[in-house]
Amino acid sequence: MFKVKAYATHSATDRLAPFSFERRDPGPHDVQIDILYCGVCHSDLHQARNDWSNSLYPMVPGHEIVGRVVKVGSHVTKFKPGDLAAVGCMVDSCRRCEPCEGDLEQYCVEGCTLTYNSRERGSQNLTFGGYSEQIVVEQRFVVKAPENLDVKGVAPLLCAGITTYSPLRHWKVGPGQKVGIIGLGGLGHMGVKFAKAMGAHVVMITTSPEKGKDAMRLGADEVLVSRDPEAMKAAQGTFHFLLNTIPVGHDVNPYLALLKLDGTMALVGALTALEPPPRGRNLIGGRKTLAGSLIGGMAETQEMLDFCGKHNIVSDVEVIRIDEINEAYERLLKNDVHYRFVIGMASLKAA
Repeated sequence: MFKVKAYATHSATDRLAPFSFERRDPGPHDVQIDILYCGVCHSDLHQARNDWSNSLYPMVPGHEIVGRVVKVGSHVTKFKPGDLAAVGCMVDSCRRCEPCEGDLEQYCVEGCTLTYNSRERGSQNLTFGGYSEQIVVEQRFVVKAPENLDVKGVAPLLCAGITTYSPLRHWKVGPGQKVGIIGLGGLGHMGVKFAKAMGAHVVMITTSPEKGKDAMRLGADEVLVSRDPEAMKAAQGTFHFLLNTIPVGHDVNPYLALLKLDGTMALVGALTALEPPPRGRNLIGGRKTLAGSLIGGMAETQEMLDFCGKHNIVSDVEVIRIDEINEAYERLLKNDVHYRFVIGMASLKAA
């Protein structure tokens, strides 16, 4: 065991503050990583404040992790000290159910083990995330990060990146398709970049006309303002695929109307009830699909990072110090970030 510094919260109402705990020494199949950057996901805020009523304390958030390998176990074959490595939302699964055997560990029948706010398999020990100096993870749940990319912009790829890449790949987005990305935020800005790199005609769908210029900078071909009834009516029945990144419950019916025959809208942001609920005729009338998608398996996460390396894709980030995390959470509540906070972990080491 070895001691690491971190930032943690001890209740839903506490601010995050300095904390120390012990990590396990790397076992035969483990990789020990010195964390360089950790992204700040909106789910970190939800979990820290127990918005989903499943929080475990003390909690060290963080599941968008990139750093350098400092030690590997005797049976590790994929990594060596010095490699740039990354860890995302999960660190284990049952490994024997059908989804796990199909490289879809995020859908593990027994439930995957989350990078934080979870318990290690076979014990009551809490998992602690990336708001810390180092992390130890079994090699199956570690991926290689491309060396050609700006490392601070790599961190959010491990959640915001794979969350948007996976549905675009699953529904075979590509040339000749008109694809809408609903919502320009941490997820939406990655959706625009990926869909464009995949060859689609990309439309940013937003409530805010002022976001149009930035959407075009990110790669969008058009901007559709969802609060403009005439524009929405004109766009009905023209989209092959919609990636819906809105993080709260909302009315999906106006968006379903945008889909062509056999079109699909995939939800990746809203975990709560959709209000009002989808109307059956909006699905039945065009044989449309309302679907959902959850991050990606480890093989697909590696594929995503390789795709990013090939197309020079990273997240747009604002780097903060670890002691600025509480203020960053308040700014997240106001959507005051373009488009992802990333903690420079050197600030923790120096504290």
